[in-house]
Amino acid sequence: MTIMCRATQCLIYASLLFVLVLVAHGAWAADMETVKIASDKKGFALSPSGNRYVPWGHNYASVDILERLAKDPERVEREFAEMKAAGTTVARIHPELPRILTGPNKADPQALAQLRKLIKIAEKSGIHLKITGLACYKIKDRAEWYDSLEEQERWKAQAFFWETIAQTCAESPAIFAYDLVNEPAAAGKPADGWYTGRMGDVEFCQRLSLDPGERKGDDIFREWTRRMVAAIRKHDQTHLVTMGMLPFPGAYKAAAEQLDFVSPHLYPKAGKVDDEIKLLQKFDWGKPIVIGETFPLSCGADDERDFLLKSREFAHGWIGHWPDESPAELAELKKTGKATIQNAIWLSWVDLFKDIGPQMIGER
Repeated sequence: MTIMCRATQCLIYASLLFVLVLVAHGAWAADMETVKIASDKKGFALSPSGNRYVPWGHNYASVDILERLAKDPERVEREFAEMKAAGTTVARIHPELPRILTGPNKADPQALAQLRKLIKIAEKSGIHLKITGLACYKIKDRAEWYDSLEEQERWKAQAFFWETIAQTCAESPAIFAYDLVNEPAAAGKPADGWYTGRMGDVEFCQRLSLDPGERKGDDIFREWTRRMVAAIRKHDQTHLVTMGMLPFPGAYKAAAEQLDFVSPHLYPKAGKVDDEIKLLQKFDWGKPIVIGETFPLSCGADDERDFLLKSREFAHGWIGHWPDESPAELAELKKTGKATIQNAIWLSWVDLFKDIGPQMIGER
């Protein structure tokens, strides 16, 4: 009888604990809201509260996010917590197409499970995600089936990618936006190949066409963007859509017609902050602007600070880059005199991000 009572008590305790976990998760989930375009079209707001939302964050694990998550999920959870502690509200991630798709119209269930796990980590941390699509950055990991497709078949595969991502992500309030592709070019020649923008063993940019014929770049961008947006909207009518843009506003204005907001990538040069602000102004097409990449790459932290603060007149969000080393590790390297120049640059960004975050998101 005593054994039965203890067993019953344990069962009741376990059941109550399970219910409490569900209630706690539900209460927490209700706190994370969906991001919308603000009613005045000058930035973003959370729904249903209507509170202002400012994208302020980092590109995270740009070339290996799903691989990192599969190998070391604890690291990803820890780094999301570290980003949140630094004041991050958004993380831009780049799940690579060859991991998501195994064929033109076939997705990998394990990769989608990993993506769902990442969404849960984002939900738990309270950080929204900006999901960049179609990444084929790692040259050695590219899919032969994908690169052998002719333009229209390639576009169909790209649309299927976005249908798959939208169907997987549609119900989560953690999705800030779908970022159609990173820094595309409208067209090139067959000899050029689909990819460009090489840095070491990766290439960050793609061409949309290798056979433009009589089509102009604007025509290619309009049609391609229309198809990708339509693919997303089959499954997700809620979350926002944008595109990662090189600092060439004339090339992307046609694509922006169908986007919810504009996302140029801008890296100020030393002593030329005002020139970068003038360039930023050229992306003002009556829609919110989120600077999708920025960093003290070609300038020091002081110029980057100047650029960020001055850009508030025109931009409504900013995304830098999160280091592979933790801020604590970088600080320790600096303290012990073991920091490399690269370590010092990363630490200067993290320190700057934490220092001016309240100003950027309007807390002071």
